[in-house]
Amino acid sequence: MQRADELTVVHHDDTVSRFLDVTYTLSRDGLRLVTALGDERLIPSHEVLTTHARKAA
Repeated sequence: MQRADELTVVHHDDTVSRFLDVTYTLSRDGLRLVTALGDERLIPSHEVLTTHARKAA
């Protein structure tokens, strides 16, 4: 899994979701996120237009 300090997800309906301090994997199934609190979430691939990950230096 990749790690990001901030992950921005742009959905196909042009809504935007932002997540802080997450690990994530982008696969054929979609975007699987695990937050710093341990919460897991799957955003199906047909809902994800693009992602932008930022990691602090």
